[in-house]
Amino acid sequence: MQLKTLVFCLSLSVGVLAQQNQSVDYWLTTADQTALLKAQKISWQSSTANLPTINIDEQQHYQSIDGFGYTLTGGSAKLIYQLPAIQRKQLLTELFSNKGNGIGISYLRISVGASDLDANVFTYNDPPNGETDFALKHFGLGQNLQDLVPVLKEIIALQPAIKILATPWTAPIWMKTNQSSIGGKLKPECYQVYAQYLVKYIQTMKGYGIVIDAITPQNEPLNPKNNPSLDMQAEEQAVFIADYLGPAFKKAAIKTKIVLYDHNCDRPDYPLSILNNSKAKPFINGSAFHLYGGDIKALSTVHDAHPDKDLYFTEQWVGGPSNFAGDFGWHIKNVVIGSMRNWSKNALEWNLAADAQYQPHTHGGCTNCLGALTIEKNTVSRNVAYYIIAQASKFVPAGSIRIGSTLVNNLPNVAFKRPDGKIVLLVFNEASTKQDFQIKTKGKTLTANLPAGAAASFVW
Repeated sequence: MQLKTLVFCLSLSVGVLAQQNQSVDYWLTTADQTALLKAQKISWQSSTANLPTINIDEQQHYQSIDGFGYTLTGGSAKLIYQLPAIQRKQLLTELFSNKGNGIGISYLRISVGASDLDANVFTYNDPPNGETDFALKHFGLGQNLQDLVPVLKEIIALQPAIKILATPWTAPIWMKTNQSSIGGKLKPECYQVYAQYLVKYIQTMKGYGIVIDAITPQNEPLNPKNNPSLDMQAEEQAVFIADYLGPAFKKAAIKTKIVLYDHNCDRPDYPLSILNNSKAKPFINGSAFHLYGGDIKALSTVHDAHPDKDLYFTEQWVGGPSNFAGDFGWHIKNVVIGSMRNWSKNALEWNLAADAQYQPHTHGGCTNCLGALTIEKNTVSRNVAYYIIAQASKFVPAGSIRIGSTLVNNLPNVAFKRPDGKIVLLVFNEASTKQDFQIKTKGKTLTANLPAGAAASFVW
């Protein structure tokens, strides 16, 4: 009996030691770029006193994750599609596959018609000047059939489950009060036809095998200075959703989610006022944000008031030329970790690709938006936004759940449980010196360190 007990205890001790010695994979990106998603290993160890500790709580569940990615602007699609077919397939496989060296992008935003990062302004209904088209006889995807649609079809072949959010930068100018692509308002008498325009868009894209998961009625509705753009105040968006877009989707049996706002964190009153509208709210899935103003915690303000509605983070640009260390740190802390800790279901950087001169863009559009990729002829370079998103997208697939992780001084972090049961912890060191810390989960301890300005994704 004593021998059996001794054997059992020895077996238990060996099991514990084996568990402690199991290695954990992690991927490191440093501010000085000496490591860019560099694979590393570390082993479970005994707890060390007095080290800052991030405790993981798998029982604490928050939002499910739809994905991480970029806006596939018309300009991005044009640059990607011009690549030779073999090189294009290799690039798209790298971007959208989660196998091998793929970074597993699982969410894209696209524009309905042109954004400011198209070579020219257009919508899907541009009759001759001075004419209207309430029957939408002139509707068509036009130049997007040349590159955006073909690229999306190739992406979907690689990543069939990818989610796509579509956003208009402007309504057709004949529907607007100022007959211009810049600013102006949607004419009240055009609310109905504009709703039908968006219905027709979703149906047409579906005909090409492209399912639009969600749509926002207007990009940056409080910014009428971009080209293209449209001024849509909260009370106008509420009426448009409640009386026109929502009923039009319902009548056409369209399941595409309606997501409101799509602008900065400094105006949570905008989405809140619409969500407080009992007529509009039933048609709304959630609210979308950018962070060119305000604080990322605005997402939690909206969540706390309407916990039954989803949150999305849909845009943040990197200005060129980039300061890699500064841009990487700010975006990892705010766009990725910050949005996730404040209930967002996704995190998207702005344009996927531009050329070395930040082209193409419209006259009056963004003149120094740095793509995640720079594509110059057949040469592809990876910029800071590539690594910002890859630090999460490669390891956190759609369907993951954010779980509990304690906040520690100088070490912003966020944790997820993946559909395969593995845990992912993304940690950023915002201090100016190297930081030693511990990760604790289920009685196990991992002792790690990060250089100043570095981020790491731990997977076990």
